[in-house]
Amino acid sequence: MPAELTFLGHASFKVVTQHGDTILIDPWLRDNPACPPEHKSFSGADLILITHGHGDHMDLEVIFEAARTGTRLIAPNPIRWFLMEQGIEASLFETMNKGGTISVMDIEITMTQAFHHAQVNTRDGVGWLHEGVGYVLNLGKNRIYAAGDTSIFGDMRLIGDIYKPTLALLPIGDRYTMGPLEASHAIRLLGTRQVVPFHYGTMPSLSGTPEALMDLTRDIEGLSILPLQPGESLTL
Repeated sequence: MPAELTFLGHASFKVVTQHGDTILIDPWLRDNPACPPEHKSFSGADLILITHGHGDHMDLEVIFEAARTGTRLIAPNPIRWFLMEQGIEASLFETMNKGGTISVMDIEITMTQAFHHAQVNTRDGVGWLHEGVGYVLNLGKNRIYAAGDTSIFGDMRLIGDIYKPTLALLPIGDRYTMGPLEASHAIRLLGTRQVVPFHYGTMPSLSGTPEALMDLTRDIEGLSILPLQPGESLTL
């Protein structure tokens, strides 16, 4: 079966692999104003990838429900430590760090650099300061680079050279991440020819648009900018 990517709104994605396994990336469901009603409840997953601990990327209700069903988790180390302190079993985590690659469910997952200062908002205030990460999912003929929230950085060229992503999920909202201008240069560094933009339009401050990104990349031959609507899927 072909792999499939579904946009769940804002910065949340679901990937169903060619083997039928389900991976959630930064699931923010119940309180996500962009998430369609039919996706607001956790319906199961084999693996969850967390790029950082901001509330619009790490839905604790989803994490705890997933943990009760035995879903495996991958997260930056400070987030792993935080979640274990909240009672999530250490055995559910696939431990790794930036630059490392592991094999999970017959695919390879690499944790990459990202430049995005983050924190977890706890009942006691702001804590668990950390930097975000990205991921490359190697599904065989399809290789997805999920950048997470990030600025542009020159080593995106290395991500392109080493992992050769066929599809990049890039933030374009500006203010808190790359905007269309920076994302247009990230595309050139990565060398990918399929891009799904995210982290835009959910709130007025996220002012970047897919149209602006398209205007800035018209010179890139063969490039497809794919602005999925929440709930829409892409067959890979």
